[in-house]
Amino acid sequence: MKRSSAPKQFQRDLRRAVESDPAASSYHTSSNRLQSLAFALAGFAYMLRYQKNTRIMALATITVVVAGLWLRIDANGWAALCLAIALVWVAEFANAAIEAAVNLAAPTYHPLAKTAKDVAAGAVLVAAVSAAIVGALILGPPLLEQLKSALTL
Repeated sequence: MKRSSAPKQFQRDLRRAVESDPAASSYHTSSNRLQSLAFALAGFAYMLRYQKNTRIMALATITVVVAGLWLRIDANGWAALCLAIALVWVAEFANAAIEAAVNLAAPTYHPLAKTAKDVAAGAVLVAAVSAAIVGALILGPPLLEQLKSALTL
């Protein structure tokens, strides 16, 4: 019985990946941490300026934070809210990066390019729905209590 060469191929691929130097494959890398931070901030600014959904997310984030402060959410609630918010932001940023890379790689229509973009957008949808559920579970009960006490006055 012949043994598969897949494990050896995997080992070669893994070794090649570990030994590869990103600077050799990129036209621009930064060895300066401050410059790296500037690039990250430029990416954030790009998202706010050119991605409409990011501006909507910023407004939603501010709304949730204000509601959490008003409702005096406990530390566990804040932890869950922060993770849920971060998940949506990360998914949206990854979606934009994937869209940009796909547009670069496939400047004309290709069904696989559409699939990549659709899947990335689907990931944002999953993150957003999950965050909405977390928000409802954490903010809902104290918000209902506030409404009940306001209506009984």
